[in-house]
Amino acid sequence: MKANRRPINGVLLLDKPNGWTSNAALQAVKRLYQAQKAGHTGSLDPLASGLLPICLGEATKLSGVLLNADKAYRFTCLLGATTTTGDAEGEVVTARPVGSWSRTQIEAVLQQFIGPLQQIPPMYSAVKRDGQPLYKLARRGIEVERTPREVTIHELRLLRQTSDELECEMRCSKGTYVRTLAVDIGEALGCGAHVSTLRRTAVEPYDTTRMVSLDALRERAEHGLAALDEVLLPMDTPVAKWPAITVFGDSAFYLRQGQAVLVPRAPTAGWVRLYQGNELFLGIGEILDDGRVAPRRLVAQ
Repeated sequence: MKANRRPINGVLLLDKPNGWTSNAALQAVKRLYQAQKAGHTGSLDPLASGLLPICLGEATKLSGVLLNADKAYRFTCLLGATTTTGDAEGEVVTARPVGSWSRTQIEAVLQQFIGPLQQIPPMYSAVKRDGQPLYKLARRGIEVERTPREVTIHELRLLRQTSDELECEMRCSKGTYVRTLAVDIGEALGCGAHVSTLRRTAVEPYDTTRMVSLDALRERAEHGLAALDEVLLPMDTPVAKWPAITVFGDSAFYLRQGQAVLVPRAPTAGWVRLYQGNELFLGIGEILDDGRVAPRRLVAQ
């Protein structure tokens, strides 16, 4: 264990700055908090800014919940050019005239992408092929066949339109590539497109209202660790919308030992959050077919 590292637990809603990798932002937060353990909940591209939940300590055990959660983004498509990366960091591959489109026509095109759809992950992505991230292959000029994956776009709205830009807002399932969507929108319009700006505005159940910037964290750090801890959210907030089950006595003991228990008036199916007696958060569990509650991820406090 490194010196001066704390067993601090909680969730920080970081406003990741543009130009930073998610890992660099994570390491900066970990250093400021002097945390023993920290992890983020799904990478944002360096080009992107916005909501990056960071789990500290025992909260890392729930990072998978946020990784699998729905996300929301605000992004700008620059029309008329495609790039090697699908965003503004790549080199221009093709350039085509944009043409004239009414708002009604643009909205009709966007409507085509709402619902389940198949996306091919971009070569410049962290998806692995034979243990190698695709972006490393792409940097060597190697392009490989990628398996399409199903994602769901729940909402896609046009916010602003100019002669060569579309600013949009989207709510989608995990694993959705905004860059791929922008490219597909450009192809549907016949002019090509790429992402010029990208900001994540929600990771279910969180939105931007409790976000904190790195600069604000640095300012708090000057006043001590307690000032930093004030902006941490409790460990159970990732699952705040799940049904809650409270256990006492022997039931709490056996749950902590990893054994399923029978709890009166528990839900009949699905995932639940677990508490002991006076609202001490234990972790998350799942209802078994026989009605018992099985612990799945327990946290230490």
